[in-house]
Amino acid sequence: MSAKFFSFLRKFDLGLFVAMSCILVSGLLTMSSFQGHDSYFIKQSVWIVITLSVFILTSRFDYRFLRQTRIVVAIYLFLLSILTMLFVIGHISKGAQSWFEFGGIAFQPSDLMKLGLIILLAKYFSRRHVEIANIRHIIVSGVYAFIPFVLVVLQPDLGSALVLLSIWFGMVLVSGISKKHLFTVIAIGIVISALAWKFVFKPYQKARIMNFVYPLQDIRGTGYNAYQSTIAVGSGGLFGKGLGYGTQSRLNFLPEYRTDFIFAAFAEEWGFIGALLLLIFYFVILYKLAVYALVSDSTFEALFTYGVMIWLMTHIVINIGMNIGIMPVTGIPLPLMSYGGSHLLAECLALGMATGMYRYARSGHKYHIKNEFVGLE
Repeated sequence: MSAKFFSFLRKFDLGLFVAMSCILVSGLLTMSSFQGHDSYFIKQSVWIVITLSVFILTSRFDYRFLRQTRIVVAIYLFLLSILTMLFVIGHISKGAQSWFEFGGIAFQPSDLMKLGLIILLAKYFSRRHVEIANIRHIIVSGVYAFIPFVLVVLQPDLGSALVLLSIWFGMVLVSGISKKHLFTVIAIGIVISALAWKFVFKPYQKARIMNFVYPLQDIRGTGYNAYQSTIAVGSGGLFGKGLGYGTQSRLNFLPEYRTDFIFAAFAEEWGFIGALLLLIFYFVILYKLAVYALVSDSTFEALFTYGVMIWLMTHIVINIGMNIGIMPVTGIPLPLMSYGGSHLLAECLALGMATGMYRYARSGHKYHIKNEFVGLE
């Protein structure tokens, strides 16, 4: 038993675990009120213990069984069915029917759908990456992404829907799309965006985008959140106001400081130096994923790891961007930091799976592999 344990520790990526833990603790301290009984602090503490345990547990498995088409399709269809069930028994909160609620615990299935889409696209492109120049494969993979995209938009949850499309687009890029087809995809994206603006976007979603274009147009109304967020970030200065002394968040000038705008609340209390350290922790995670992809056992594992990397990068860029006023407000959580259990669970599960794939990769085996699936199907 002890020999197996020490063998596991030798293969365990302590750097990744430390970076994850630092981000999780940073979020926990930022959202705490430090006054009496704090339900947010307690609930998030429980979720952190659960999700870190999930990460450690899932990092020990061999995921080569995911190369089987029937398993991947079953996962994808199961997650689609859960998204569909939201419209029947889903809980409505802030105008969106995006959660299941069980005894006071809310769960958002779109977070797991992001992981399921990555698995499906990794499987699809791993079998066809040598012929990705064929526009047919881009269209088929786009359909796979478009189905959950529509289901999430109808909730409505525009932020998560955009992440799903970003995952598809990013994985198409790393799979080797031709420049001609890339411009075609971009043109289609522009047309779809125009149609969505006309027929899909809700008035409040249009207002958020217009507030991004004209940030001072309505700072007392629809632009209030973004305006207060930039004030919080700027007022932190170089070293911040100190833990628990962020006036924008603690005095409730900054709304949703435990979720959408937690980066602004953190930057106010820890300053530029603290924000820089936080970005370094995120860089460590993304760098580790890039290394995992380069030494993957097969193209499937490499594409999966790149997909997780794209997913996290999308969340980081959009969330921090909207906190500092360079991106529209979309309600996307900051990975491993914002309050909520479902996104933490999905992120730690994805990171655990990527770590497990890395642990079982053959030493020195690189990404460029031909005929790798012979005999596996």
